Amino acid sequence: MSSPAPSAAADPAGGACPLVIALMGPTASGKTALAIELAEALDLAVLSVDSRQLYQHMDVGTAKPTADQRARVRHELLDLRPPDQPINLQEFTAIAREAIEAEHHRRGVALLVGGSGLYLKALLSGLQPPAVAPQPDLRAQFEALGQAACHALLRQADPEAAARIGSTDAVRTQRALEVLYATGRPLAAQQGCTPPPWRVLELGLAPADLSQRIHQRTVQLYEQGLVEETEQLIGRYGQDCPMLETIGYGEACRLLRGELTLDSARSRTEQRTRQYAKRQRTWFRRQHHPLWLEGADLLQQAVLAAQGDIG
Repeated sequence: MSSPAPSAAADPAGGACPLVIALMGPTASGKTALAIELAEALDLAVLSVDSRQLYQHMDVGTAKPTADQRARVRHELLDLRPPDQPINLQEFTAIAREAIEAEHHRRGVALLVGGSGLYLKALLSGLQPPAVAPQPDLRAQFEALGQAACHALLRQADPEAAARIGSTDAVRTQRALEVLYATGRPLAAQQGCTPPPWRVLELGLAPADLSQRIHQRTVQLYEQGLVEETEQLIGRYGQDCPMLETIGYGEACRLLRGELTLDSARSRTEQRTRQYAKRQRTWFRRQHHPLWLEGADLLQQAVLAAQGDIG
């Protein structure tokens, strides 16, 4: 399917008002496949909004688009940095906005795709994270404490942030504590909001068979080399790399240490993925108002919605 080159609608001031299409949904909901088809249909790049796919060498465990998929359409915001060099929200949004502006200059439309709710919220609503530079000494202390202690500390000091951040998400836990300790104020109290200069079309995926999709995704991760990839990451970045505590990699690490069997590692990965997907669904219901795509003609629905918004 193809469509004519989109032209941005005019804003009240007489200029061009570019469009951002945001395809969102929980993990394993089919975003990658639909995004590629939509990008092909509208001659767009796929701008990834995934808090783990932005790291290099984390391919299997994050279900990063394959080489064949990337050959079909251009993908941006992948492989930005090694996993031992965390990117905070402020850094990511600055990089992502540049990619959006480049697509607006080229086509007048940008396509964001992902399931990382806070990253999407920051880009779509103009959320301004606090400008606190990384604090190496603080981070070293947090790492020495361990993630369980850090998240418990965050629950006491900033319950609102702790409620949003998963108990095993070391990167975001440390960032919230970092901001709190550096400024004396909770993260949420410092996040301003400046609406971005573009229109937004939100499209959502929440298939009824998500549970089965998560099961199949988990099986595929282990079949496609999650454990081997984890072993390579440990060799490159060490056992204490925070990203190795995330879903899939954490279980693979425990498998490699002999603490879990293969079956129990897969089971725990699937369980954690289901829990994460539940949090994602809750976030998208509360923070966004997407047009939910359902049925067998997802691409047609998405293209019609996009063309209607493009004008």
